[in-house]
Amino acid sequence: MLELRPIIVDNTGMILGGNMRYRALQELGMKVKDEWVKVADKLTDEERRRFIVEDNVGFGDWDWDKLSAEFEKEELEDWGMDVDKWGDNYNEDFSLPDGDKTPFQQITFTLADKQAELINEAIDIAKKSIDETFGNENSNGNALYLIIKQWMSNK
Repeated sequence: MLELRPIIVDNTGMILGGNMRYRALQELGMKVKDEWVKVADKLTDEERRRFIVEDNVGFGDWDWDKLSAEFEKEELEDWGMDVDKWGDNYNEDFSLPDGDKTPFQQITFTLADKQAELINEAIDIAKKSIDETFGNENSNGNALYLIIKQWMSNK
């Protein structure tokens, strides 16, 4: 019998491994069975961070902006991630070029970890529905715009 990889969650219920399996079940309208989930509640913060990367190195797509904001290049390389494709720009702060920045603006926020988790999840979902970019090539910015636009229409 084929044994599928379980969905791994931490003690708060955050999915550490199996995000795509979880989303596929949701899209199919299926409920997650307890036997499909394993709780990794004894991991240290460092072990948790490492697990998230190592469990997903060979699967799916990565949010490169999120990775570079949350992980150092050296630790990702140690955990099996190929970061050479980023070149010398990995983990550098994004900034608009000097001079005329019209029609673009850069906005920076400081968030609590829980806030960032929810916002990053919403941005990941919104990226699949982006239809207006106004010439902006930043997918996170376009997704945030879509989220706010929808929120404002419901206000």
